[in-house]
Amino acid sequence: MRVVIAEDLALLRDGLVRLLSANGFTVVEAVDNGPMLLRALVRHRPDVSVVDVRLPPGFADEGLRAALEARSRVPGLPVLILSQYVEQLYARELLSDRSGGVGYLLKDRVGDVDTFVDAVRRVAGGGTAMDPEVVTQLLARRSRDEPLAALTPREHEVLTLMAEGMSNLAIAARFQVTDKAVGKHTNNIFAKLGLPPSDDHNRRVMAVLTYLQATPVAPRSPM
Repeated sequence: MRVVIAEDLALLRDGLVRLLSANGFTVVEAVDNGPMLLRALVRHRPDVSVVDVRLPPGFADEGLRAALEARSRVPGLPVLILSQYVEQLYARELLSDRSGGVGYLLKDRVGDVDTFVDAVRRVAGGGTAMDPEVVTQLLARRSRDEPLAALTPREHEVLTLMAEGMSNLAIAARFQVTDKAVGKHTNNIFAKLGLPPSDDHNRRVMAVLTYLQATPVAPRSPM
């Protein structure tokens, strides 16, 4: 599985290279700024990229902007964003095109190697990997008249765990219910969110993105 890494801190960048290499990934390039990241993503078209939001030269949102531009050129390019803090605008903008695997983790999660590696693999597979803290803060911004208002409390809980990347089996274990019971909840969620029958994995991703996507953000000028 081929990976591009973008991180300006040399120690963390080298640590990510070693960590992912030790877990079966092939790091095809590791860069430290936004322009180099864009070139690397378009050139290599990796299976997944691990990208810091804030990169040189401006240390604003160069990492995110490069990832979004690369996804416009290579639709569905999987991107896992790392950030020091929950930055809601960036999380919403990443999710807004509803294309390909996406993830948003706080950098603190890298220390939990198993969780971090699982998140990278999940995004590479076209799924989502959202930090629980990101989910919590994005949820707090949603208004009551949105589609989520139709969900029952338990359906809401199930969708929250789906957004964190948990499988139906893991959710069933969390609630101490059967996998069939969770399946019933997910089907209800799909119906209430207006997601027609299709590939189950695709509907799951779309449900999570519906959950996470907040109000539209104003377009910004390209890099």
